[in-house]
Amino acid sequence: MQVIEVTRKKEIKAFVEFPKKLYRNDPNYVSPFDKDICDDFDRNKNPYFKNGEAIRWIVKDDRGEVTGRIAAFFDRRKDEADDVRSGGIGYFECVDDQNVANLLFDTAKTWLESFGYEAMTGSIKFGENDNEWGVLVHGFMPQGMGMRYNMPYYQKLFEDYGFKLYYRQLSFHLDLDKPFPERFWKIANWRRTKPGFSFRHMQWNNVNGLVQDMVTVYNTTWSKFKEDFTPLDPKVVREEFERAKAIIDPELVWFAYYEDEPIAFFILLPDANQIFRHFNGRLHLWNKIRFLWYKKHKTITRIRATVAGVSPRFQNTGIESAIFWHLRQVMDHKPQYKQIELSWVGDFNPKMISLYLAVGAYHAKTHHTYRYLFNPETKFIRFMPDKVDEEMIPDYPEDPEGPHHREAN
Repeated sequence: MQVIEVTRKKEIKAFVEFPKKLYRNDPNYVSPFDKDICDDFDRNKNPYFKNGEAIRWIVKDDRGEVTGRIAAFFDRRKDEADDVRSGGIGYFECVDDQNVANLLFDTAKTWLESFGYEAMTGSIKFGENDNEWGVLVHGFMPQGMGMRYNMPYYQKLFEDYGFKLYYRQLSFHLDLDKPFPERFWKIANWRRTKPGFSFRHMQWNNVNGLVQDMVTVYNTTWSKFKEDFTPLDPKVVREEFERAKAIIDPELVWFAYYEDEPIAFFILLPDANQIFRHFNGRLHLWNKIRFLWYKKHKTITRIRATVAGVSPRFQNTGIESAIFWHLRQVMDHKPQYKQIELSWVGDFNPKMISLYLAVGAYHAKTHHTYRYLFNPETKFIRFMPDKVDEEMIPDYPEDPEGPHHREAN
């Protein structure tokens, strides 16, 4: 086997194309766009290069066939918030061969050690954790846009190498033909009609103001919750909105205010993966035309909640329920939407798990974020272990994969 650093066009193409070959017979797989993968490693397009570095490799067998790929990276801003200095690994794809996986992990480990890192966390992205994050271990179904999909044997490849569970990412689905509990609507209606509160959905003619409102709420909320918090940059958020303009349904993006001050937001996106699955990672002119055709014919039946935030002062006051009340009105006149995939919630956030269960959502998928310590003598510490309530980890509904079960710690 040969490890090759990806630097030339030929290797970049091999890095991008390998997953398409690996998953060619898997109907659940939706290829990310080639351009998006390349942009993640472009210093002029990925802002994480301002405070970090990234590198990627492919592995070839004795016949010259690509059998795996991986990237390693780090962000210096996140070092200070962690128990150990941990770099990241991601974009991992591999044939079902532990030797190939070990070679990829060893290569990434050696590179990170050269920069003084003491651990590696994966499989993650060189960017924010709202997209392509974690190793899928349950729920091998067509993934929502931005959700990581991988081969079922990846869990074994990671764990047999020595990676340990850092935290679980639980995804919940909400079927819109199932009525919400009556008590939920009473709380929602009570909150939405209280004096001083107002709610409005996104309007493109005020997108800059809404971006600033979102950044204000997000930075206030998550700076108190995430130990490795990185403040949102309004410019980056504005660019993300612009890139997603063809996908965004403004009536699915909601903001809450108290006396005209932003206090909460909830962003849902139509699950464009239901269209992108036909494009094989390429968004050329013809596929753009096809996208408009599929969109016009209401091919998208699922929605994914991508990110939300409630200012600390208004948490546990029913604001989330009030936003759901407004979303319910949208669903009533857009019946093509049948299901919502709620944004993944960490096992360290039992309050949000409780909220999801309260609205009738069910636990559909689990991803694992793993960590590997380079020094085996170092004590392994789970992410926010004092917050994890194992009793709050829900069982799975009955499905073709097997009976209800609880995952091992």
